Amino acid sequence: MNTVRKIVLAAAMTALVPSPLFACAACYGISDDPLAHGINWGILTLLCFVVLILSSIATFFFIIIRRGAAAQSKQAAEENLSEVRI
Repeated sequence: MNTVRKIVLAAAMTALVPSPLFACAACYGISDDPLAHGINWGILTLLCFVVLILSSIATFFFIIIRRGAAAQSKQAAEENLSEVRI
């Protein structure tokens, strides 16, 4: 039992030992680092995907509204034509 406690204590002490942390290029202030360029391209790529999806949704609704208006005007023209024939 003592051996298990010693192993658990050693594992806990090893996990809690502080280690140095390194900041990324953007946090560190080096803006011409390749990592900073990669981060910028990643942000631009995600922004392009968001704009593409939102513009696709807007185009879909624009087409639906336009088709609905065309169908409504066609129906109104057919009703006027049927009233004239009677």
